[in-house]
Amino acid sequence: MRRSAPTLALFLTLTALAGPTACTAPDTEPPSAPTGLTAQAGSATSVHVMWNAAADRDGVTHYQVFEGDRPVRELPAEKTMVDITGLTPQTGYSFTVRARDAAGNLSEAAPAVPVTTPAAKAEDRTAPTAPATTTATATGPRSARVSWTPSTDDTGVTAYDVHQGGVRIHTAGPGDSSTTLTGLQPDTVYTFTVRARDGADNSSPDGPAVDVSTPPASGDGPGTAPADLTATASPGAVTLTWTAPDTGRPTAEYELYVNGRPTTVIQFGTGAVPDGRVEHRLTVAEPTGTEWAVKLRARLPDGNWGAFSAERRITLVG
Repeated sequence: MRRSAPTLALFLTLTALAGPTACTAPDTEPPSAPTGLTAQAGSATSVHVMWNAAADRDGVTHYQVFEGDRPVRELPAEKTMVDITGLTPQTGYSFTVRARDAAGNLSEAAPAVPVTTPAAKAEDRTAPTAPATTTATATGPRSARVSWTPSTDDTGVTAYDVHQGGVRIHTAGPGDSSTTLTGLQPDTVYTFTVRARDGADNSSPDGPAVDVSTPPASGDGPGTAPADLTATASPGAVTLTWTAPDTGRPTAEYELYVNGRPTTVIQFGTGAVPDGRVEHRLTVAEPTGTEWAVKLRARLPDGNWGAFSAERRITLVG
């Protein structure tokens, strides 16, 4: 058989497949109100809003973010932070968040958090200095405390962003020099960096990277690999199905490998994030008889990629 590098024209269907459901009484119990709500001005025209993820038992599918009584954003359950943009400089705002479950029940609002945007700085193109030092300590199997040296800026630092695996996973306020990160995986080595940001959204370079290892948790815990991967070839297409890993939140991003090489990232948009059995169809232009070995892995809530699924081998058909 002839092998060739895959050429993918990606579009088509992203579908979560659900099994049969039994007849039950209507769900009228609302989820609990979100906790840990914070709001930090990221610039003269933006505010970063963040909260704790709901417990699995609450069955939350979406979060609604409000400014005063006005809804401003709706997010899928795996998202617990958002930047609200288009605001007015030197203006006070009040943000709150409500959770919604699959039956449409809305939680009570989290206690409102006030925040005031700073004054706009004309033509501010100077980024803050990078934090000079960074330290981190595991505080449990799923949490860590990260600390840094404050940065300086000609107009003032407005936020600190913590990055892991190339992804921003947390934002702290301008007066903070440490923060606690949650949603980590047990028995895992993490590398964190911190960037300072000013009112014009200029970001500093990364501060020094710091490694921290979370301790093992009691019991094995859920795996991070997509399960039960299948790959089916049909004329001009390949259909993949798998079971999403139990990471504590719905998974919106998967990295697909073909013949041992990363080929594409499959992303699910707001309102289309699957939970449970997932199906994704690829349109391909490879010759009939081309052999593929496919596997994939999920982006975890901590910014890391999880473990790979089992590999499946298929032969493309025309």
